[in-house]
Amino acid sequence: MTTLTASLLSDRSSLSNATGAAPAPSYSKKAIWTGRVLTGFAALFLAFDGIYKLVASPEAAAAATVDLGWRFETLRGLGVLEIVCLALYLVPRTAPIGALLWTGYLGGAIATHLRIGNPWASHTLFPIYVAVFIWGGLWLRDRRVRAFFAR
Repeated sequence: MTTLTASLLSDRSSLSNATGAAPAPSYSKKAIWTGRVLTGFAALFLAFDGIYKLVASPEAAAAATVDLGWRFETLRGLGVLEIVCLALYLVPRTAPIGALLWTGYLGGAIATHLRIGNPWASHTLFPIYVAVFIWGGLWLRDRRVRAFFAR
C-alpha cells in the first residue's frame, strides 16, 4: 500500500511538472518580515490619518481641509472610508481588495494636490510613496499577490 501511494504521488508530481506548472517559489522569512514591516509603517500612517479625520476639531483641521478644496463636513466621511479600507487591508484574506481600494483613494489625493498646485516631491507624489509601501509590503508577505502578478 505504501508503494502504491508513493507511486501515485510521484506520478502526480511528474504530471504537474510535465504540464509546465512550475513549483511555487519560496520566499525567505526575511522577505516576509520585510513585507510585514512595510505594511506596519503604511498601516500606522494610514491609521493616524483616518483617526485624525474622525476626531479632528474644526480649529485643527478646517484650514488644511479648506486649503485642499474640501468642505470640513466631508472630513469624517473620509475618515470612515480610510478606516474601512485599512481594516480590509490588514485582514490577510481581504488584503488585496484593501490595497486596491487604497490605490483608488490615493489616486484621488494625487489629483487633489495636482489641482491646487502643491509641490511635487513633498505633496503630490507622497501618496505614491504610501502606495509603494502598501503594495510592496503586500507583495512580500502574500504569495497570492505574487502569483497573480507572475502570470
